[in-house]
Amino acid sequence: MSTTEAVERESEPDADDRWASVRDMPPSAKLVAKILDYEDTLTQSQIAEESLLPPRTVRYALSRLEDEGAVDSRFSFSDARKRLYTLNI
Repeated sequence: MSTTEAVERESEPDADDRWASVRDMPPSAKLVAKILDYEDTLTQSQIAEESLLPPRTVRYALSRLEDEGAVDSRFSFSDARKRLYTLNI
């Protein structure tokens, strides 16, 4: 394979790349997505604690991820004031 072919292949989007929707997001959103990938389901405060990001930054990252459909949220059965977030990619 020539160098040109390798560069063209790298620039083509991979249909199986599950992280494509997150790739152009801010670093905080990528971090939150990766934490949810490892931890499965967390509340916003748990994500802030795990990531060491301020709660406001986590809120913004989660809203961006939800807008892209990369994260699902649902109410917590144990505390209806909290929402549980799960990665959806």
